[in-house]
Amino acid sequence: MNQNPSKRETATTNRRTVLKAVAGAAAMTPYFAWSPRSLADEIANDKINIGLIGAGGMGRGNLNSAKQWLNLVAIADADSSRAQQANDQFSDGKAAMHSDYRKVLERDDIKVVHIATPDHWHTKPLIEALYAGKDVYCEKPMTLTIDEGKLIRKVQKETGRIVQVGTQQRSTFDKFVKAMAIVNEGRLGKIHRVQAAIGGAPTSEALPVASPPEALDWDLWLGPAPKVDYRRSENGKQSNGHYEFRWWYEYSGGKLTDWGAHHVDICNWALKLNGQTEGPVSIGGSAQHPVEYKDGKPVQIDRYNTATAFQFNVAYPGGTEMIIRNDTRNGVLIEGEKGRIFVSRGNLSGKPVEDLADNPLPEDAISKVYKGLPVEHNERRAHWFNFLHCHREGLEPISDVHTHMEMLNVCHLAGISARLGRDLKWDNESEQIVGDDQANSMLARPYREGYEIEMG
Repeated sequence: MNQNPSKRETATTNRRTVLKAVAGAAAMTPYFAWSPRSLADEIANDKINIGLIGAGGMGRGNLNSAKQWLNLVAIADADSSRAQQANDQFSDGKAAMHSDYRKVLERDDIKVVHIATPDHWHTKPLIEALYAGKDVYCEKPMTLTIDEGKLIRKVQKETGRIVQVGTQQRSTFDKFVKAMAIVNEGRLGKIHRVQAAIGGAPTSEALPVASPPEALDWDLWLGPAPKVDYRRSENGKQSNGHYEFRWWYEYSGGKLTDWGAHHVDICNWALKLNGQTEGPVSIGGSAQHPVEYKDGKPVQIDRYNTATAFQFNVAYPGGTEMIIRNDTRNGVLIEGEKGRIFVSRGNLSGKPVEDLADNPLPEDAISKVYKGLPVEHNERRAHWFNFLHCHREGLEPISDVHTHMEMLNVCHLAGISARLGRDLKWDNESEQIVGDDQANSMLARPYREGYEIEMG
């Protein structure tokens, strides 16, 4: 018997132990009892140079989760104070800092890029990074529009580069991945309804025009979006920039694409794993906005404008439906002919979960829904490890651009329906709205002159 197992043997044994523990327990807390040596340690011994595009709270938080595996060598941000903060935190002030992200993409020593900009700034640097030969971890939601998603998928196929989207619930093994394993093993039977409860969005007062912070290049921050004045409340807590961009359709989709990108993703994943692979045929419902809308555009331009309350019904072939709503407990409800489960970031419950005590999942149940990829760590750290492992091995990550856009199209359609105030019919094959020219015109948004995507 081998008394001195190799690092690979130790890691393999450890992953089997973890998979068995996750599959067999009825209710679990996050687990971190890893072997002293693992695949993660192998990456840590050969750190990867990374460029950061967008150095706000999400960018820095992500790097903090993955810092043991990364060397931050270049940073690009329209706000020099944020770039400096990231530099000091992760590189002892030694990383190169730029306002123009293209300086990061020009560097041959950078093979991996993290894009953590506001949503309207995702697609342009992502596509240009792929053409520059970089693999990319891009924050969610990956796009501002449906047509941007079509373009990204096309370029990803053309270049073959690795892209991970930051929907880290796909790497939360004890909650969401375990729920998917329950679905995949047929414990719910045919699914007839899924529900994504994602909460509502805030309102704001009328925000006066203000001078941007000294460190912020406001025109560059706007980038592809229309040129408008910077606005900020007198107490500085509300604005049309930085974190608050989420509540403006010009730069985001509000809660429908913010939390929607997480929970609608889990709903879609469950349907796909259960063999219910056909896309939606229609979406309808109701939404409340803090401003008046005319022809899909806000009449008032000085306050938050994304939907504050909503309920949408998404219809699928065969009678399956998805509900997207703001007014009940945050999480995902999956209802099938054999039972139902509820899963959130703090809870996994339902009779099929309780039944695991007497009828545990197979040892490989987690691995099967996780594309057979290594199970290391949990949540955001695991999601980063998955990306870096796939970067090294040339594999498709757990949150690839194609499955991401399948569900994000639903979120974007909900936003279009909300702004127009009417139901929409959807042709999933052509990715077009049926019989509604005005709604179809909202599948894309024009880029401001000078900020067009540089193709190839």
